[in-house]
Amino acid sequence: QVMNWSGQDLPGPVVDKHSTGGVGDKVSLMLAPIVAACGGFVPMISGRGLGHTGGTLDKLDSIPGYNSTPDKRQFQRVVKDVGCAIIGQTDDLAPADGRLYGIRDITATIESVPLITASILSKKLAAGLDGLVMDVKTGSGAFAADIGMARELAESIVAVANGANLPTCALITDMNQVLGRAVGNSLEVAEALTFLRNENPEARLREVVLTLAQEMLDLTGLSGDPEAALNSGRAMEIFAHMVSQLGGPTDLAENAVLYLPRAPVSKPCAAIDAGTVSAMDTRAIGIAVLVMGGGRRNAASQINPSVGLTEMCAVGERVEVGQPLVMVHAANEADADAAIERIRTAITIGDKEPEHGVIIERIA
Repeated sequence: QVMNWSGQDLPGPVVDKHSTGGVGDKVSLMLAPIVAACGGFVPMISGRGLGHTGGTLDKLDSIPGYNSTPDKRQFQRVVKDVGCAIIGQTDDLAPADGRLYGIRDITATIESVPLITASILSKKLAAGLDGLVMDVKTGSGAFAADIGMARELAESIVAVANGANLPTCALITDMNQVLGRAVGNSLEVAEALTFLRNENPEARLREVVLTLAQEMLDLTGLSGDPEAALNSGRAMEIFAHMVSQLGGPTDLAENAVLYLPRAPVSKPCAAIDAGTVSAMDTRAIGIAVLVMGGGRRNAASQINPSVGLTEMCAVGERVEVGQPLVMVHAANEADADAAIERIRTAITIGDKEPEHGVIIERIA
C-alpha cells in the first residue's frame, strides 16, 4: 500500500532524503525544514541507531514529549501543515521489510547490495514520493568503508528507483571523520539548533546539508534557495513548529537548555602530541559513544540520550599539547576516562592533510 498524498492537496512536491548512516550524522534535522521552507513537503521516515552509527529517531527522542510514532493520519496532517515530519517506521509501511531484515541478520546477508537496495526502496516507494536523494556515506565511520562498495550501492539504488518511476540521485559523502562537532543524541539536537540559528555551523556539515537540499529542489523542479531559507530563520521556525506539532515543547528553539538532557560529567580529551589532526578512526569514535550508553549494542538496549561528544576536532586542524581534541560528556568519571582513552587512540596527530572534500561524487 502506497501512502497517498494526492488527497492532501499539497501545493508542492513530496521529496525525501535517505542516508546510509554515519557518526555525527544529524543532517535530516536541518535538511527537512530547509527543504520545507523552499516549498517541498518532506515525509521523512527514519531509523534508530544500531552499532556505531547514530539514528535520527534516537536524536529526536531526546526531546521531551516528541512523538516519533504518530498514526498515519497525524503524520500526513503534520506534513501538510508544517511542510515536514520526521517519524519512525510504522507497521503498515513496507511491513515485509522488517521480516526480511531479521532473516538477513541470521544469514550473513546484511551487506548484500541487492537486499540493502530492496530494504531502502521498499520504504521509499511506499512513501509515495515525487523524488529521492540518497546520501551514501563512505569511509571509516560508514557502512560502506570503501568507495567501491559505496559506488555500487549508490548506482544500484539510483537504477532501481528510477526504474520504478521514482526520480532519484545519490551523493557519495565522506565519513572518514565525524560530521559536525557533536556525537550523541541530545548533543546533536543542540548542534542542529545552533546550525538552524546559523550560528557558525561546522563547514563540512553545512556543505552536506545545503548540497543535499539543492539536489532535492532540483530533482522536483523547486526554485527555492536553501541558503536563504537558513539565513532568514524560516527553516528554524519550521523545525520548531514540527517539534511542537509532534508533542514536543513549543519553545525548544529558545530554551533548549531547559529541555535537552545533560550528562553529569564533562571532561576534555587532551592532545598528547602537537601537530595536525591527520586521520580519525570514525567507527572507533562512534563505538566510544555507544559504550558510554549513547547507542545500542542490540535492538533491546536502552539509550542514555545525554552522553556523547562536543567540540570535536577536525582532520586538517592544528593542535598543541594539552589542547582538547574533544569534550566528553558521560554518566560518570569511569565512563568518561574510558571514552577518553578510546578517542585518543582513534585520532592520529601527524602532518597529513585530508585527501578530498566532504562531497566525493554525484551519481544520477
